[in-house]
Amino acid sequence: MVLRADVVAHAIDAARAGAAELPLIVPSPRGEVLTQAIVRELAAGPGVLLLAGRFEGIDQRVIEARRAREISIGDYVLAGGELAAMVLIEAAVRLLPGVIGKAASLAEESFEAGLLEYPQFTRPREWEGRSIPAVLLSGDHAQIAAWRRTEAERITRERRPDLWAHCMRKRGA
Repeated sequence: MVLRADVVAHAIDAARAGAAELPLIVPSPRGEVLTQAIVRELAAGPGVLLLAGRFEGIDQRVIEARRAREISIGDYVLAGGELAAMVLIEAAVRLLPGVIGKAASLAEESFEAGLLEYPQFTRPREWEGRSIPAVLLSGDHAQIAAWRRTEAERITRERRPDLWAHCMRKRGA
């Protein structure tokens, strides 16, 4: 099943009627891969119009005629674009001012510095024979920051060599 161009175009035009033309995004495995940079761009914009296909998708003519931007949330296929649209919404909305209580905490998350985030710990200090790293209990903020950076680099190197290579290219290493 492919969504008809005339029906979908009418829906897009009705949604845009009387308002500024919002960017049209179609979640699609053929699209550019969603990154944190794209999420920041969407969150900073005026909003978006999301068009989720189902099964075989949307007639290509309407994608082209309405200048839709296709975005992929990963290298897999879903039965429809609804969940992918929800991923886009969740990722962008959390960057809007006031949504996350402490905006500064967004700066230390995965992908913000091109790395995966460092491990997180909480109470109790020891659990099933596993302890919180001593440096995190030291109160030495410089040592804690260094440990977090080292751990973020280690985890990125081990789990996402593609991100690590990109990070090294950016550093000129």
